[in-house]
Amino acid sequence: MWIVEKLGHHLVDVSSSCAPRQPLHRPPVEFRSGTPLPPQTAERLGQCRLVDIASASNFHCFKLRHFHLDLRLNFAVKEITGWQVLELVAIQPGVQTLVLDTHPSLLIQSIDCKVPGTTGAQDISPSLVYRVDPFTDYGSSLNISLPAYVIRPHRAFQITVRYTTTDGPAIWWLDAELTCGQTRPLVFTQGHSVCNRSFFPCFDTPAVKSTYTATVRVPEGVTVLMSASRSAYSKQDRVFQFSMEYPVPAYLVALVAGDLQHVDIGPRSRVWAEPCVLTCAVSKLGGSVERWLNVAEDLFGPYVWGRYDIVFLPPSFPIVAMENPCLTFIISSILESREFLLIDVIHEIAHGWFGNAVTNATWEEMWLSEGLATYAQRRITTEAYGEAFTCLETVFRLDALHRQMRLLGDNNPVSKLQVKFEPGINPSSLMNLFTYEKGFCFVSYLSQLCGNVKRFDSFLRAYIEQFKFSSVVAQDLLDFFLCFFPELKESCVAQREGLEFERWLNACGPPLCEPDLSAGGVLTGPVQSLCDLWASEPPDPEAIANFNLSSWSTFQTVLFLDRLLDRSPLSHGRYQTILDEMNAEVRIRWLQIVVRNSFYPDLPRIRGFLHKHVSGD
Repeated sequence: MWIVEKLGHHLVDVSSSCAPRQPLHRPPVEFRSGTPLPPQTAERLGQCRLVDIASASNFHCFKLRHFHLDLRLNFAVKEITGWQVLELVAIQPGVQTLVLDTHPSLLIQSIDCKVPGTTGAQDISPSLVYRVDPFTDYGSSLNISLPAYVIRPHRAFQITVRYTTTDGPAIWWLDAELTCGQTRPLVFTQGHSVCNRSFFPCFDTPAVKSTYTATVRVPEGVTVLMSASRSAYSKQDRVFQFSMEYPVPAYLVALVAGDLQHVDIGPRSRVWAEPCVLTCAVSKLGGSVERWLNVAEDLFGPYVWGRYDIVFLPPSFPIVAMENPCLTFIISSILESREFLLIDVIHEIAHGWFGNAVTNATWEEMWLSEGLATYAQRRITTEAYGEAFTCLETVFRLDALHRQMRLLGDNNPVSKLQVKFEPGINPSSLMNLFTYEKGFCFVSYLSQLCGNVKRFDSFLRAYIEQFKFSSVVAQDLLDFFLCFFPELKESCVAQREGLEFERWLNACGPPLCEPDLSAGGVLTGPVQSLCDLWASEPPDPEAIANFNLSSWSTFQTVLFLDRLLDRSPLSHGRYQTILDEMNAEVRIRWLQIVVRNSFYPDLPRIRGFLHKHVSGD
């Protein structure tokens, strides 16, 4: 997931919604030095009993083997109707109730139960008794009473829920005028973090993974895509079939339907978009995606998802990009900047290993996905584009982190890596730069402890192989790290004064240390020099004129504008518009400077910018 560009300088202080709690601790686990964890131990570490206060479900009581969705999309009334079949096995004795996460916008019509392989009265039960109880403002609990004969050890049973969705937070219906082409309506889903409970009843926690299949029925002329590894289409019946053969958490199930076309851009990648966007998207990506996938595989091991397709969505897509397996969702306005497009796609590719294959078990440790994916993204860009480019992008992001820190304060609990939040707080509201950049700095510190980045690459490959398709907590990662590098464990690096692992995870404030970014000085040095000239009193117009911003990369320009905004207000005498021929990432920053400094000549441009990038015109 990528949210940084959409945040900009407009941040919300959510400290009042958080309260510090003691972190989850596990007793240390001993293994033979330098060897991978045995499979049964990895399973115990990754699937031990955890508390996910964002889920109302009793997911600890059941094993979800598979689920199937059979859906019909109705664009005229903006509804999805159909049913879901969950294949479950009870793993705790005496449980008589199945509790799933749902949402008030999801209307239950009936619930049935079936035990495959049985005959007679126990084959199919009549409609089960259920009730929907309030849980939080982002969801409800669906409590289903199960027949006594169902709860038997190691025996699978199926629950069928028939339902209709209305206007839930996961499902975004766009009228034709809100799409890029403005010819046909479009619908997409966005499940992160806890929204998919309004798409289908589920164990809406990243601790639970399963395979799924789906059948989607649509009107003529509508193309449906899902985050699935296999798909098929019956033109005569207007039915799309999907299968995800690898286990995923509920939040990574995604759907988009509309006027979509595709072009193959590699042996395992294609670009999907509305026709008016497709040519631009293909030209901007070219053959780069396969190159990035190959670099990532060299670093972290095989790409396990088969396909890596990308669908470009209208500007109303609520985030920049989302790492749905096999099908990255990305906002179409990012096409204006090749560098931001490059970074965002590589970040989502990195999630194929960190976040999708191995997932944070609770939303309180989101950094396990985002921090590791950010580190992996920068390893890929270093190999593909050099260390200077990666350092420039990192400086730009860390600047934004420190800017957020100044707004929130050093003691704000959302700056912890192990964020602790109280029941009722929506995890999506706590998405912030700390999960990305403070998490990245901690992972970089672990890499530095190894003394060799290639050794750390080897560790990450082993980590992925060990915990693939499971969900973990921080202690799993750190235990595995210390067992993989026994010499570090023996030297007690986890307790190094001032840099204790526990302090990294649970202390408020900025990162305890940051990586050496001096290799980017050839690119960041001119940016700082020009920023100093603009902010000097009085400014030197001749010295400023010696800088040619048109020769700069986008990251250099936005770094300059961000630092200039930090120094606002500036005297009006030094303003000149730099909007012409600049992309959206540059324009949005210039317009923030315009607003912050009341530079009236450029104020009319704000309306045009918002009209284009919010309404989609």
